[in-house]
Amino acid sequence: MKIRKKLRVSEEIPTCSMADIAFLLIIFFLVTTTMNMDKGLGLVLPGFGEQKRVRKTQICNVWVNAAGSVMVGGEIMEISKIKGEIKRRLAENEKLIVSLKTDKESQYGTFIEVLDQLKLAEAPVISLAVPD
Repeated sequence: MKIRKKLRVSEEIPTCSMADIAFLLIIFFLVTTTMNMDKGLGLVLPGFGEQKRVRKTQICNVWVNAAGSVMVGGEIMEISKIKGEIKRRLAENEKLIVSLKTDKESQYGTFIEVLDQLKLAEAPVISLAVPD
């Protein structure tokens, strides 16, 4: 009579290659993941301390108050009409400087909408004035 040896099945989970698998998964996700970078506002700002004297006839003031109303050169107008008004003023005076000034309490979204309209009007020089 032959004695048979019973093979015992191990009740443990083999963990010797677990670190290798985890490392390979980390490398895989690092290589295949892409990150979207926000572009932000494309503005060219002057250096610190640069100042120029400009005649008042060459400046078009654009004010945004806390309620979101916009005034261009003393006239209250809708944001959607700013582009046409600035284009008209640029046709009259090609050296026009647009000065944008906002209230401290105004919404950031309103400021961006007005700035977008000024850029769509192809204003060559936009001055961002400091709020009082």
